[in-house]
This record gives sequence, structure tokens and C-alpha cells, in this order.
Amino acid sequence: MAAQGMTRAGSGWRLLAIAYLGLFALLLAGAILIVLLGDPRAGDPVVHLQFAHRLPPHPAAQAHATPAAPAAPAEAAPGETPLPPAIVPAQITQAVYAGSALVADPALIENTPNGPLPRIAADGTPPQRAYAATAVNNGHPRIAIVISGLGISAKATAAALATLPPQVTLAFAPYASDVQRWVAEARREGHEVLLEVPMEPYDFPDSDPGPHTLRSGVGEEANTERLVWSLTRFTGYTGVTNLLGARLLSDSDSLEPVLTYLARRGLLFYDNGESNRSVAPEVAARAGVSFAQATTTIDTIETAMEIDRQLSDLENAAREHGSASGAGFIHPITIDRVATWAKGLAGRGFVLVPASAIVLPKR
Repeated sequence: MAAQGMTRAGSGWRLLAIAYLGLFALLLAGAILIVLLGDPRAGDPVVHLQFAHRLPPHPAAQAHATPAAPAAPAEAAPGETPLPPAIVPAQITQAVYAGSALVADPALIENTPNGPLPRIAADGTPPQRAYAATAVNNGHPRIAIVISGLGISAKATAAALATLPPQVTLAFAPYASDVQRWVAEARREGHEVLLEVPMEPYDFPDSDPGPHTLRSGVGEEANTERLVWSLTRFTGYTGVTNLLGARLLSDSDSLEPVLTYLARRGLLFYDNGESNRSVAPEVAARAGVSFAQATTTIDTIETAMEIDRQLSDLENAAREHGSASGAGFIHPITIDRVATWAKGLAGRGFVLVPASAIVLPKR
């Protein structure tokens, strides 16, 4: 009996060894086929998120530059939103217009290793004035609406541009590689543009506005380096607004160098009003930066009834103070309600203006 058990055990081990040898042979054959015929996954699409670094020379601006000829729109896959044409070249050697709106001007650009950094032109013209949208001045109370979050989703950005009136100011995040295309299209449609700069919120890193976030307590040099990265992502904006940032906006020591730097670059700062602890008004006065702050966030509660109520309150504030500003996000319900509200605004005795039209001037 013992001999028979040993015989069975030996047979089992031999079968197991044969199975392993067979599996190894199959794997070896597969590897040889891949080497000879190629990896069958090699044709699959790969998505790379990258940021364009533009290093243009710095000639004098041409006084009567003609609008750039639009390039062919980028082809989109079926079901995808096509990109606007790329009209801002890598080498900005003359002023570039989208329709009648200025998008890029070498007189307003300083070349840096990061890309084109906004600057005040030699004749004293700041970017906040050169890239500002036209504002109606009819003596009626003024209301500015700033919608943020553009440039991340092509579909949502295209919907906002197709729906919102041109007097609404649009704030673009700095992360997408094609954001300059959308900024140019927004300018073509008559919108004023702001740059969203990521700033530290109270619950960072649980809420993380992304790479290059300006942080409280890291020092002026580190924050300036991060700020410059954001400022060089695209051109054509009048100023900066905060992407999150409640903690930074409550820290005077960290915020003041940021706003001072923006003032030296001729840019305005728009506080979107999300933080009730913001010290931006006081710091902006010391830093000498053109400044505006949202009176209210119109879509904290994302319902049509609540957004309509906030817009009505905004009218009351504008009637009382002469001007008011509301900030919102690129939610479909926000876009729909703002567009509907704006249609009857003039009939109610108000005028919709870009953000630059309500800023407090530099002191």
C-alpha cells in the first residue's frame, strides 16, 4: 500500500511539472510573437496633458497690426466638441486680434523661461486696459457677472460662449493645453477674460486647486514663482481671480506680495467673494492694485429658484451702491439662469458691464 501511495504521489508531481512547463512554453511563444509582430495595443490613443511654453522674441508692437488669419479648427473625434482655431502663434511678433478684440501684443509681453508674462507697455498702457471689454456708461447702476471654470471642459466652455451675453466676464483655469484657443474665441465673442490662479483653501490638500498653488506661509519667492507659472499660460486677460484660496486670502503677509506683483504687471485682482474672511480689500489698497470683489456668489445653491433670488438681490445691491458684482461657476443651470436674467436687465434700469468697469482704481 505504501509503495502504491508513493507511486501515485510521484505521478502527481510529474503531471504538475508537465503543466508548468506547458504554461511556460505558452508564455514564451507569446513573447516571441509580440517581438516579431508588435504589441497589439501599440495603436491605442494616449492622452498627454502638457502646457505650451512660448518663447517669442520681443520686437516693438506694430501700431496698425491686422487681425491674424485663423488657422483651420482642430479636427474633433465624432461626438467631441471641436476646438476653436489657434490664432495666437508661438512667436508673437505683432498684435493679434480675434475679430476686433486684442488677444496678444508683444508690447504687453515680457519673455521669460516660462512663457509670455504680462507687463505694462513702454507707453504706460497696462494689460488691464488693453484687454478690457467695452463697457456701456449710461448712468444706470452697473452689474458685473464673472463666471469661472472655463477652459477645462471643451463642451461646457463652448456652451457658455454660445449662451452667455458678451458683457459677462469669463475666468479661465490655467491647466488645459488648449486654453489659449478658448480665450481667443471668448475675446472674439466680446467677453472680457480673467485668469484663475490656484490659491490655498482651508481644507488643503483635501480640496486641491492643482499644481502651482499659491500657499500661505511658503514665502514670497516660492509664491511668485508659482504665480508666474499661471500668468504665462495664455494671453489676453485683464487680471486675475482666485481659484479657491480662502486660506491665502485670509493671510495678509502671504497675499500682499502677490497683489503687489499683479499691480506692477498692470493687472487687476477680482476676489470672487467665496471667503468671508478675505482681507483682500485692505491688502489691495496697500498694494496699489486695481481691485473688485464679488457682492455675492450666485450659485452656492444650484437651483433655478435660488440663483434667480441671488440675481435679484444683486440688482438691489447695485441700485443701492451704484454697482455690484456676482460670481458663479460654469454649471449649466448657472449659465441658463444668467442668460435669461440678462435679457431683461436693461428694461429694469441696469447695465451689464465687464469686471474691469467696476474695479476700484489704484491708489
